[in-house]
Amino acid sequence: MTLPQEPLPDSSPVEGDASLTTAEFEQAIATAEHSLHALKERYTQVQQDEQKQAQLQAQKAAIKQQLQHRRSPELNAELIRIQTQLDDLAVSLESQLFSWGSLREPFWQIVRFGGLGIIIGWSLAFVVLRNPTPTPRVPTPTEQSP
Repeated sequence: MTLPQEPLPDSSPVEGDASLTTAEFEQAIATAEHSLHALKERYTQVQQDEQKQAQLQAQKAAIKQQLQHRRSPELNAELIRIQTQLDDLAVSLESQLFSWGSLREPFWQIVRFGGLGIIIGWSLAFVVLRNPTPTPRVPTPTEQSP
């Protein structure tokens, strides 16, 4: 028993489809290059921030040591300024791990499925409360005796 053979589809792309695919490919490459450039910039910024943070922590330690020997308002002001810069750098460095863009999809998933759950729950409650099914009443032993 032989099966009829179907002709194989033509593997040569249509000219219009080939240019569209090439344009999409070029767009994908451009997007990847842009993302890589942004990643390199962020990496450089993180390295610079980490170096500055290490320098500021060394300065802070030196000023604290000087404060142990003598108290002065200038040293206290310098210590506060360094601590503020350290806090700003910490926020900058932590922001590399957390961005609002990374929360966009989970946020919409929560909205979508949470909203769907609320709608289904309210619909079921409406149906049940509109047509409640009575539960059979079981007589108590005192009601059964004649």
